[in-house]
Amino acid sequence: MPRDTEAIERDIENARNQLAQTLDVLAVRTNPKRLVETTKQSVLVKLGDPKVKAALVGVGAVVGLVVLRKIFR
Repeated sequence: MPRDTEAIERDIENARNQLAQTLDVLAVRTNPKRLVETTKQSVLVKLGDPKVKAALVGVGAVVGLVVLRKIFR
């Protein structure tokens, strides 16, 4: 049974509206300022983890010892 032109036009208009909404969401998600802020918050949360802090202190100590050893040799 063929569809009437009004139903087809409604479907096209609905598809356009959905596409416009999707594009708006993508524009917000890919905003460079928002990406930087989101990444910054993620890094700060990770750095707040005691395990990560301990690992960074350990790595820093090893690097410091290696540098001091190179200087005094």
